Amino acid sequence: MKRHSFFAELRRRNVYKAAVAYAVFSWLLIQFATQVFPFFEIPNWAVRLVIFLLVLGTPFVVFFAWAFEITPEGIKRTEAVPPEESITHRTGRKLMVAISVVVALALGIQAFHLARPLPPRETGKSAQAEPAVPEKSIAVLPFENLSDEKGSNYLADGVQDEVLTNLAHIADLKVISRTSVMQYRVGTPRNLREIARQLGVAYVLEGAVRCVGKQVRISAQLIDARTDLHQWAEQYDRPLDDVFAIQSEIAKTIADRLQAKLSPSEKAAIEKPPTSDLAAFDLFLRARELYADTSDQIRAREKLPQAVALLNQAVTRDPQFVLAWCLLARVHGDTYWQGFDHTSARLDLATAALQSALRLQPGGGEVHLALAAYHYHGFRDYERARSELAIARSSLPNSTEVYEYTGYIDRRQGRWAEATRNLQRALELDPRNFGIVQQLALAYEVQHRYADQAQMCDRALSIVPNDPYTQMTRAQIPFEERADIKPFQTMLATLIAKDPKLAPDVDDPDHALCERTPEAAARALKNYPRDGVGINGVNYPLAYWEGVVARCQGDETKAQASFAAARKEVEDVVRKQPDFAAALSFLGMIDAGLGRKDEALREGRRACELLPISTDSIDGVAFAANLALIYAWSGERDLAIEQIAAVERVPNYLNYGVLMFHPYWDPLRGDPRFEKIVASLVPNPVR
Repeated sequence: MKRHSFFAELRRRNVYKAAVAYAVFSWLLIQFATQVFPFFEIPNWAVRLVIFLLVLGTPFVVFFAWAFEITPEGIKRTEAVPPEESITHRTGRKLMVAISVVVALALGIQAFHLARPLPPRETGKSAQAEPAVPEKSIAVLPFENLSDEKGSNYLADGVQDEVLTNLAHIADLKVISRTSVMQYRVGTPRNLREIARQLGVAYVLEGAVRCVGKQVRISAQLIDARTDLHQWAEQYDRPLDDVFAIQSEIAKTIADRLQAKLSPSEKAAIEKPPTSDLAAFDLFLRARELYADTSDQIRAREKLPQAVALLNQAVTRDPQFVLAWCLLARVHGDTYWQGFDHTSARLDLATAALQSALRLQPGGGEVHLALAAYHYHGFRDYERARSELAIARSSLPNSTEVYEYTGYIDRRQGRWAEATRNLQRALELDPRNFGIVQQLALAYEVQHRYADQAQMCDRALSIVPNDPYTQMTRAQIPFEERADIKPFQTMLATLIAKDPKLAPDVDDPDHALCERTPEAAARALKNYPRDGVGINGVNYPLAYWEGVVARCQGDETKAQASFAAARKEVEDVVRKQPDFAAALSFLGMIDAGLGRKDEALREGRRACELLPISTDSIDGVAFAANLALIYAWSGERDLAIEQIAAVERVPNYLNYGVLMFHPYWDPLRGDPRFEKIVASLVPNPVR
C-alpha cells in the first residue's frame, strides 16, 4: 500500500477520530478517578491502575478501528464489508459528535476548577496565613503496646522514639519532636487530619508493638493525613534482640517513601543502634521521662536524683551508651543550675559524664548538644555554648533543642529579635511544646509586649487547658500593663476555691504585697512553701518574706528576727561559694532589711560586677533591680532612682504595676524623678 493511500485509509476507517475520542475519554475518566476515589477512601494504587489500563487499551482501540467496522448488522471485519455497504462516513460523524461532547465536559470541569474560590481561612484579630505544609514532613505518633505485660509500655515508646530519632537525622525531612507527638498517645481519640494540621505535617506514622517472651512483633503504617490514605504498611516478626534493626529499617523505608535524600552520614546514623543492651535502653527511657517532668522546682527536686540513679545503672550495664552519658551530664548540670547542689563537685560529675561521651563519639550531635547545655548551665559561657550548638546542628537538623538553646542564648545576650525567631523556629518543629510557648510568653513579658504575651498564654492554654500557672500568668498581665490587680485577685480566688492544694503554686508573694492589705499578706505567707522556693539557684526561705511583710507593717522587731533567720541560710551558701552572684545579691537584700548598709551595698554591687547586664540580660537585670532595692532600703534614694532608670532602659520585670504598688518602692514615692519613671510606663490610650 502506498504511503498516501495508507494515510487516506486511516482517515476512511476513522482511526484518527477513534484515537482522539479515546484520548479525551481517558482524560475525563482519569479526572474522575483522581477527584472521586479519595472521597470514598479508595487507595492511590487504584488510580494508578486506571491510568495503566487506559494506556494499555490505546493500541487495542487503534487496532479495532482499523480492523473492524460497525455496520447495521453488527461488527464485521473491514475487508468483509463491500465499499457500497460501508457506513464509515456516518460512524465518523457520530464520533465527531461524541468527541465534541466529551471535550465540552472536559472544558467545563477545567473551568470549574479554575473558577472555584479557595477555601476561606480562619481569621481573628491577629490571624496570620497558615504556612504551607512541606511535602516531606512527618509526625511519628506513639506506638500502641499490645503486649500482655503492660509494664512493657517503655518498649513501645522506645520503638516509636527510636524511629523518630532516626528520621530526625535526615535534613531533607521535617520531623516533629517528641514532646508534641507524645500528646497523642494511644487511648485518646485520633483524628489524623486534625493532628497533622496542629503539627504542620503531611504524613503521620502509626504503629504497635507486641512482645511475647523473646519475640517481638512490630507493625507500622504510613498515612497521608491530607487524604487519610495508607501509603505503606509492614509487619515485622523478629527476635527481641533485633528491635533496633527493625527501627532502622522502618526509618529508611519511610525516608524512601517520602523521597528524602539520605547522605552517607545520615544513613550511618540511622543504622547505628543506641545500645546493645535492651535493659540499659529501658533505664534510659525511664530516666528521660523523669527528666522531661522537671519544669518546676517541686518536681525537679524529687525527680532529678531519680533520673541520676537510673542513668548510672544504664551506663554501668553499657559503658558504650553515648546517649545515656549525655543525658546524665545534662541532669547533673540542671541539678547545679537549679540550685539543688550548686557545688563544683556536682559540675565535676557532669564533666566526667561528658568526657565519657566524647571518648566514644567525639563528633556526635547529641554530645555537642550536651556540651552546649553544660557550658550554658555550668558556667554561663554563652559563646562556647553557641559554638557547640553550631556543631550539633549539622547532624541534628530537626532538633528542637538546638533552636531552643540558641534562643535562650540570644535572650541572655540581649538579642531579643533573634531570640524570638529561634524560639518560633523551635515551635515549628515542636508546635505542642508547652514549655517553649511559656518561654516565649516570658520573653514578651520582660519586653513589656503584653498583647504578644497574652497570645502566647492563650496558646499555652490550648495545649494544656486550665493549667493554673498559665492562668495566673494571663491574669497578671492587666496588672503589669495597667496596674489593674482585680483579674489577678479573681483568678487566684477561683483556682484556690477549686483546689486549695494549688495555693503554694499560684499565690505569688510579690503580687500579694501589691494588694497592700493585711489579709493579702497573711494569705501569701500561709500559702508560701515551707521549704522555700528556688530562684536563680538560690532558695528564698519563708523567713525572708516574713521579714518583708513585717517591715511593710511597721513591725521592726519581727522584721529583724525574720531577716536574721533568713540570713543564716543564705550566708552559709555565700561562705561556700563567695562568687555566686545570685546568692550575693539576695544576701545584700537581706542585709539591707537588717540595716547592715555597708555589707548590703558591697554584696549587691559585687553581684552586679560578677554578672552585669552586658553579660546576662536576664539575671544581670534581676541583680541590677535588686541593687536598686538595696539602695532604696538603705536610704540611698538618688542611687536607687538612677539604678531604676538604668534598668528601665533594657527589657526587665520592673513594670508599671510593680512600680506603682509594690511596697519595695515606698521609700521613693513622692520624688519627682521616680514619679516621672513610673509615668513613662503608663500604656498609651487605645485609639
